[in-house]
Amino acid sequence: MGKSKTTKFKRPQFNSVGLPVNAVKEEDPAAEEHDEDDCPAAELLEKLQSPSADVREFACASISRVVQQSQSIPGFLQRGAVKRLGPMLLDGSLAVRETATGALRNLSACGGQEVCEDMVKHDVMTPLTALLRECCAGFDSAVVKMKDQKNPVEDVANEAVNLLWNLCENSSQALSMFNRSGLLDVVVQCLERHTHNVDLAISAAHCLHTVTEDNPELLRSLNTAVLGALENVLLSSQPSMAHTLLRTLAAGTLWNMKSCLPEARQSQTLNAVVASLSHCLDLDAGVLIPELRQAEEVNQGNTDHVTNVEEQAVVPMVEEEMDEEEEPKKMKNGKTVTIDTDFSDLLPRGKEELREAVTLLTAQQTSLEIIVNMCCSDDPSDDEWEEESSSDESDLGPDGLCDGVCNLMSPLCLSAEVQGALINHSIPEKVLKKTGFPRQEAINVCQEDPSWRGLTKRMQRVQSRALTCLHSILSTMDAESLGGAAALQGAAQHLSTLVFGAEEMPKDVEFFEAVISAMRSLLQMIASKNIAQCMTPQQLMSLSEAATRCDVISVRVNAVAILGITGSTLAKEKDSAEILQLIGNALLQVATKDADLVVNGEALDALFDVFADGEEAKLAAKNIGLLPALKALQPVFKTKIRKEGKGKYSPQQLCVLDNIKINLRRFISYLEKMVKK
Repeated sequence: MGKSKTTKFKRPQFNSVGLPVNAVKEEDPAAEEHDEDDCPAAELLEKLQSPSADVREFACASISRVVQQSQSIPGFLQRGAVKRLGPMLLDGSLAVRETATGALRNLSACGGQEVCEDMVKHDVMTPLTALLRECCAGFDSAVVKMKDQKNPVEDVANEAVNLLWNLCENSSQALSMFNRSGLLDVVVQCLERHTHNVDLAISAAHCLHTVTEDNPELLRSLNTAVLGALENVLLSSQPSMAHTLLRTLAAGTLWNMKSCLPEARQSQTLNAVVASLSHCLDLDAGVLIPELRQAEEVNQGNTDHVTNVEEQAVVPMVEEEMDEEEEPKKMKNGKTVTIDTDFSDLLPRGKEELREAVTLLTAQQTSLEIIVNMCCSDDPSDDEWEEESSSDESDLGPDGLCDGVCNLMSPLCLSAEVQGALINHSIPEKVLKKTGFPRQEAINVCQEDPSWRGLTKRMQRVQSRALTCLHSILSTMDAESLGGAAALQGAAQHLSTLVFGAEEMPKDVEFFEAVISAMRSLLQMIASKNIAQCMTPQQLMSLSEAATRCDVISVRVNAVAILGITGSTLAKEKDSAEILQLIGNALLQVATKDADLVVNGEALDALFDVFADGEEAKLAAKNIGLLPALKALQPVFKTKIRKEGKGKYSPQQLCVLDNIKINLRRFISYLEKMVKK
């Protein structure tokens, strides 16, 4: 019915350790139960005017905590929180600056797009821009009392960059102001601190990855210094998970900026980008997460039981942590100084191994999303159904059906350079490997500790992203590039195991949507090469039944497309009439009863494919009464298009539906001729 589109990922919003901005709400659903009247907005905002820096800092830190409960946000906004907090970004106290910026950061993250737009409307960008400029000017002159102590100016900058990232992610006005105010160079300066402060660099890299996507105005202002800074990060070699995430984000930013790369450096940069993504995907979370969990247990044991010389070596570090526990905490955004991110209260203090695991999974998810975007052409001609017109029937092919829609099924265009880089670094094989279920050992160790439990969902999300990425690769590469018939059959068997390996069909919608889109693309490619299919009739029917119960339209569309692809292949084989009857009845049910016109149309399109030709198809069509069923359906389908179409569906979708209406009329005529023979 239409081209199997790749999905272009917009940057998901995470903080510097990879925590989603809605993590607080997910972690603490009970927070929603508090009454809005309990919100201490007035009292805390009043404390911002105190002459005491300690009181102002306490108020900012308290606001930072309270606004993580989304129902408290309106109370702060109604009392002018943004206007009151904005000047605090330039407070004489660094601690107040940091906590005030953190409060606004949490407000922007937990409030979402509407709140971010309101913050920009109340001119938060002016003090934020001034703060960032002051921070960058003071990086090297800041006083650091102890060797391992963090630079306090960098801590302020980290909060400010995260706030900027949130605003630019959610507000087009903020992004426009970013473009005009020269903030790009400021954020790049923060990125260049990666050898001193990787957390700040990661925040800057997240921000750059966001602001460079689909932003031609900014891209026109890029210079060689910006490219050089990103390439330096990309070519760094530190082995930590934090640096892996940093390189991944730099790779994604360079890809966003590909149109601005000097021609002489394009090939080299592209290979460096893909090499970085490839290295990230090489890491095996199923092995590393149990190792990290074991390391955490060892460290915890060493904290409690120091009994030998080897354990004595860790005493100074442990004693330092204990001293921090005993001292009064200096609050920053409602947390102690040992934790420097707004949502890190969800990662208990000292959980460095858990941070590593979160960062690893964030890096791998981001890598997969970047590869999806690399496979997604920006050519307007590739927009779904865009150039097809149903008003002209002169395009009808010799079989009496509209040719235009079939042409849309051809692969999207992927440049030879990009395809070559992806293949040279074995990206298709590595993506396929990531589509497997998370290793059970990793799931088990995560279930043992409540603070690690959330990693299970993260591992599943990486799997779903890998499946979406596989779909994109299959949509943009040819069979030979992917290893030929044997490799495709192996991949098909693997996907079948994911869907049919358990006693029940998958219930996770995100996974089901991703795996069924990948399966459709793969079966389509296999069918085009006349390679034997691997799904049994029973599996086909169970897939169809599960899909019809799913609320996600794309799942239902892909399921009926799979029935059509498989049925059209089986129609060429002997003794297939019985299976074709099952498929035909299933498709008729969807075409007749599904509430969505796009799904109806996809089912009709699949019927045209399955019963277009062959003696087995002719026999099956007769046995299920296909001709009278389609005759009865035809006026209903036309009426639904006329009544529901314009208000509910896009012009592109209506164009395809119109083509299917024409094809339905032609196909009925074809079946009538077959009956007379």
